[in-house]
Amino acid sequence: MRHYTCNIKCNTEDASETDLAKHDDDDYVEIKEQMYQDKLASLKRQLQQLQEGSLQEYQKRMKKLDQQYKERLRNADLFLQLETEQVERNYIKEKKAAVKEFDDKKVELKENLIAELEEKKKMIENEKVTMELTGDSMEMKPNTTRKLRRRPNDPVPIPDKRRKPLNYLLTDEQIMEDLRMLNKLKSPKRPVSPSSPEHLPTTPVEIPSQRYEARIEEGKLYYDKRWYHKSQAIYLESKDNTKISCVICSVGTNEIWVRKTSDSTKMRIYLGQLQRGAFVIRRRSAA
Repeated sequence: MRHYTCNIKCNTEDASETDLAKHDDDDYVEIKEQMYQDKLASLKRQLQQLQEGSLQEYQKRMKKLDQQYKERLRNADLFLQLETEQVERNYIKEKKAAVKEFDDKKVELKENLIAELEEKKKMIENEKVTMELTGDSMEMKPNTTRKLRRRPNDPVPIPDKRRKPLNYLLTDEQIMEDLRMLNKLKSPKRPVSPSSPEHLPTTPVEIPSQRYEARIEEGKLYYDKRWYHKSQAIYLESKDNTKISCVICSVGTNEIWVRKTSDSTKMRIYLGQLQRGAFVIRRRSAA
C-alpha cells in the first residue's frame, strides 16, 4: 500500500513537470512570434518612412550626399572661373602681340617702300645728271664760217651726224665719278667758260683693281671670307674713303639693305657693287 502510494505521487510529479515544460515551450514560441511581428512591423514602418522621405537614416545620408554635390559644384565653378580668366589673359596677350606685329610690319613695309622710292628717285636723278653731262660733252657749237651758195653741179651736202647726242648707260663707278666731278664744279671757284677744257671731266674713271667675293645664301651674306646676317653692326666704306656706321636691316636675293646709325636712313647695296669694290664692308662691335 505504501509502495503504491509512492508510485502515484511520483507519477503526479512527472506529469506536472511535463505540463510545465510544455507550457514553457508555448510561451517561447509565442514570444518569438511576437518579436518577429514587431521586427516586421518596424521594417514596414521604416519602408513607409523611406518612401515618404522621412526616414532619419535616409535624411542623414541624403544630407551628406547633398554636401558632396554642392562641394563638387563649387569646385567646378572655381575651375571654370580660373579657366575663363586664363583664356581671357591668353586672348588679350595674343591680341596685343598681333596688334604689335601688325604695327611693326606696317612700319617696316612703309620704310621699305620709302627706301625703294628714294632709291628710284636717286637713280632717276643720277640718270638725269648723266644725261646732262653726256649732252654737255657732246654738244657742239655751230660753225660761224660763212656758207657758200651751192653750185648746180655740186652734190647735196650730207648732214653732220656727229652732232647727234649719244645715249648709253654708265656703270655705277662712272656715275659716282661724274657726281663727284659735278660737286667739284658746283664749288665756288673762278668762272670757267663752258667751252674751256676745264669744264669737262679730265680725271679718268677709276677701275677697281681688286674684286671681292660676295654672294647671298639662305638669308645671309658671304663677303670677303666672312658671313654677315640681319641686325649685324658693320662699317660701310665707299671709294671716296668715307666710313659710315650701319646695321644690316634685311638681306635680299641680290642686294642688302643697311640702316645708318646716324640718321636711320636706309641704303640698298647690290652684290655687284660689293664685288667690284664700290663699297667695302667691315665688321664692328654692336656696342
